[in-house]
Amino acid sequence: MKAVILAGGLGTRLSEETILKPKPLVDVGEMPIIWHIMKYYSHFGVKDFIICLGYKGYKIKNFFLNQSQLSGDININFKKNSIKHLNKPKDDWNIILAETGLETNTAGRIKKIKKYLKDNDYFFLTYGDGLTNSNLKKTLNLHIRKQKSITVTAVRAPGRFGGLKINNSNLVTAFSEKSDQIYISGGYFILSTKVIDEIKSNDQSFEKDILPKFLKKKDFMAYKHDGFWQCMDNFREKEYLNKLWKSKKAPWKIWK
Repeated sequence: MKAVILAGGLGTRLSEETILKPKPLVDVGEMPIIWHIMKYYSHFGVKDFIICLGYKGYKIKNFFLNQSQLSGDININFKKNSIKHLNKPKDDWNIILAETGLETNTAGRIKKIKKYLKDNDYFFLTYGDGLTNSNLKKTLNLHIRKQKSITVTAVRAPGRFGGLKINNSNLVTAFSEKSDQIYISGGYFILSTKVIDEIKSNDQSFEKDILPKFLKKKDFMAYKHDGFWQCMDNFREKEYLNKLWKSKKAPWKIWK
């Protein structure tokens, strides 16, 4: 399976950082948050990625190009005019860096990478700004067992977020007003590839235009996760994630 990461937004609420680089490249510890997200997926065996680029996408390209060329020990032989990498790469990732446009909305970005998913029945989807220790294997098992088009990892979070109403069968039945006592979308999804056929234009929002369609059709499941989840929408949340990482007890670091 492939994991799609939406990495093209402006990240205006974290403008202290995003004026210079896209939000997925904001550091948590010594590495950008998108690296942490990919390490999380890799822990569950997902190593094929499609990264949807937009705002300052060239900087994301540069990061991965530098990672592949400059990490580890390098032997530069001036006499032979050769460069040799002396270490195997730590991460055996296969990454497609897809240009999806500066103004394209979230659903439109997914629509634009459909050609890279033609051999997949379903795929993972997330944003480039949230971390979790949710069990991806259990989420996938639920998605396959229930045979719904969309499964979201539902998490508990502060009341500034709008929530999800979930029945006893884990079916998402409605969106709800902000509350401290309800589940919200954690931004980690599994989508059947046929969902892309419902996206009609680049201007459509995945959250506002596509999810409500599948909610209405009762084709939208939730995997309830009561463990760690944290997005990085502002400077305070960035500092919190960095504090956790520095403590060497970051809950999302489930890889070795």
